[in-house]
Amino acid sequence: MTQPTQAPLPHAVGSTATAHDAATPAPASLPTAAPKPAPNTDGIWYASYPADVPHDIDVTQYESIVQFFDECVAQFRERVAYVSVGANLTYGELGRKATAFGAYLQSIGVKPGERVAIMLPNTFQYPVSLFGVLKAGAVVVNVNPLYTVRELAYQLKDSGAQTIVVFENFAKTVEDALPGTRVRNVIVTGLGDLLAGGLNLKGRLLNFMLRHVKKMVPAYRLPQAVPLLDALAIGYAQPLTPVRATHEGIAFLQYTGGTTGVAKGAMLTHRNMIANLLQAKVWSAGQLGSGSETVLTPLPLYHIYALTVNALIFMGLGGRNILIANPRDMKRVMMIIRHETFTAMTAVNTLYNAFLENEEFRKRDFSNLKLAMAGGMATQKSVAERFKALTGKPIIEGYGLTECSPIVSMNPVDVNNLRDFEGSIGLPAPSTHVRFRKDDGSWANIGEAGELCVKGPQVMKGYWNRPEETARVIDDDGWLATGDIGVMDSRGFIRLIDRKKDMILVSGFNVYPNEVEDVIAAHPDVREVAAIGVPDAVQGERVKVFVVKRSASLTAEQVIAHCRKNLTGYKVPKLVEFRDELPQTNVGKILRRALRDEELAKQGPA
Repeated sequence: MTQPTQAPLPHAVGSTATAHDAATPAPASLPTAAPKPAPNTDGIWYASYPADVPHDIDVTQYESIVQFFDECVAQFRERVAYVSVGANLTYGELGRKATAFGAYLQSIGVKPGERVAIMLPNTFQYPVSLFGVLKAGAVVVNVNPLYTVRELAYQLKDSGAQTIVVFENFAKTVEDALPGTRVRNVIVTGLGDLLAGGLNLKGRLLNFMLRHVKKMVPAYRLPQAVPLLDALAIGYAQPLTPVRATHEGIAFLQYTGGTTGVAKGAMLTHRNMIANLLQAKVWSAGQLGSGSETVLTPLPLYHIYALTVNALIFMGLGGRNILIANPRDMKRVMMIIRHETFTAMTAVNTLYNAFLENEEFRKRDFSNLKLAMAGGMATQKSVAERFKALTGKPIIEGYGLTECSPIVSMNPVDVNNLRDFEGSIGLPAPSTHVRFRKDDGSWANIGEAGELCVKGPQVMKGYWNRPEETARVIDDDGWLATGDIGVMDSRGFIRLIDRKKDMILVSGFNVYPNEVEDVIAAHPDVREVAAIGVPDAVQGERVKVFVVKRSASLTAEQVIAHCRKNLTGYKVPKLVEFRDELPQTNVGKILRRALRDEELAKQGPA
């Protein structure tokens, strides 16, 4: 379902997904009434469901995420919930700290439904703040810690957030972004604040080193800022006033589309999130057990994929999360997991590829690994095959997007009965319906390509304060247009062809970048690749690829020759450019748009 990037944190820590980044639906002109359904596609996937997976889930099982959280804390109180910087945080202590933080927010006047921004990497502070905000009845606005001042200011203004919790490494960005926003409350925290042990001497020493020795905390001036530890102390001293959340109440404003246009806040309700975690829970019930799983979490929890899968789904299992704050620092990642045994992991294609390139990772014992999940971007066949050869376990690919909380479809997780990697994104999740809309507005039949449309309890309420944008992607019958082109086979399995907007048109023929990239990625001397269409006076567009070499001896001629062996002539790249690295989103998804923009800029106004 899909980055491996996050804040460049101190070397004392270690920081990525499918839920796509999460692919924001391309604007579409939707009919006011959905076209007549194709009778030979609806529900055909149920015949391929694992025997123990129900067709539907009961979304009324929990009234809110808070109820779910409280039940998990009560059930797994003594179990470790999170591991960070060599320290443990139990479910019981997480519950206590989250309650205190919620009480503090109420004490400073945060009202139910008010938006609270969280600008934190993968550290203990994130889940404490997350569940504290929800327990106070407020709405979580997740913020990427690597945002620029412009990006942060936009999101704060658009969401109307009046409170922000920020890691001190990024407090200067907050200071510069505040003018013109409604923010009145700032809570600041350092990496070592919540580490356990005695008077937390380890945490204090760590904060001192980062601030004064490594100089990793830029100077900032936020006179109104309250240290998180002080906020918790105030919260411990007073009771939390329970707030009863409703199913339709907004739990998250999850921003998406910032790299493809104006960022929009997807309104994800308590019902949306509960539905998605229950869908995934019943899907994986035969593979994962309660109270015994440890999941490697290199994807940032502020991202919708890790938020739902790692923070919520594994919480329902009493899972132990190993937090990785900076997955790009592979040396630090290996140091963190050197003595850890994990039974599950989530990553995106680029991160799996980075793991496979690491010598220490290749030497690990994977006998305890039960489930390796991928999403957010297409998993390349070469990466999947190398991972299975190394670990003996397949990468289970799924699909989702922010607007669907995020999971839409999943491959069966019974690793003992899986076929070789096919590139499928699986079957629609329980209580989820999927159809494919053709260019003429009609629904596609089996084997016909069209824009993937989704209907289910996990589909967002809409975009925050953007009714017109909402109407563009959700029709009157509740079908969400994803902007992805796909096809369903006779068994109900879905295969994505590509993003609608990424399609390359060469002399009237459709070329899908994923196909070109998959072929080139299979070359042994290629580390990473991205394909785009560039304007051509004769053909309309031609294919250009950007390649990161694994071997310095690789030439453009070799890349093209390899493509000619595997692709029809019009799909073969005409241009090859070598790069040291490719632009990526905060979750490791390669930014084709950034590469296209560079190419267009070279050609000038014409």
